[in-house]
Amino acid sequence: MVINLAEQSSLLNQFIAELRDVNIQNDSLRFRRNLERIGEIFAYEISKTMPSIETEVQTPLGVAQVTVPSSPPVIASILRAGLPLHQGLLNFFDKADSAFISASRAYNEDGSFRIQFDNLSCPVIDNKDLILVDPMLATGASMVLAIKALLERGTPSHVHIVSVIASQEGIDYTVANTNFENVTFWSGAIDPVLTPKKYISPGLGDAGDLAYGKKLK
Repeated sequence: MVINLAEQSSLLNQFIAELRDVNIQNDSLRFRRNLERIGEIFAYEISKTMPSIETEVQTPLGVAQVTVPSSPPVIASILRAGLPLHQGLLNFFDKADSAFISASRAYNEDGSFRIQFDNLSCPVIDNKDLILVDPMLATGASMVLAIKALLERGTPSHVHIVSVIASQEGIDYTVANTNFENVTFWSGAIDPVLTPKKYISPGLGDAGDLAYGKKLK
């Protein structure tokens, strides 16, 4: 299932517009904060789909019946660009455990690249909702690597893949190369093109650099 929140009219579209805007991108604090706010929106939307239980809450005047999620998810992010988005989800899923994946593009002299996997820090994910976040789902190669590494650690009940902007090619690649049935894609926008260097177009550029500064190649 693919859920594209851009199809709804909401504040999410305003936050994404600011992420894309070259006249706003030089404010890294605002860029990170918008990613965080978008993460909060995704958390709210995902929470509607999670298993729930009925519980009672004692108020000063009586007992209220409340429906709440039955268990917290595990939130996993691909470093480093995923950190602000991760924090936004964690702001709402405040009882969630966290996993972190170190994976990045390693460029060759001819401009081609491979995905370099360095490390995974992961809590127990068995029978839990797993929310895997990366702001940009471009080729899907990093996402597939991350999913495979996580599934070697356990079997979640459901995997939610969250990206602020995705390419259709990246979604298709991830679906074709992920051997797990219970997956939902959540995206703030789906862009039509990957450039020859495999960046999403119109996209927004390098989310990690915009959030935390340019890195050495």
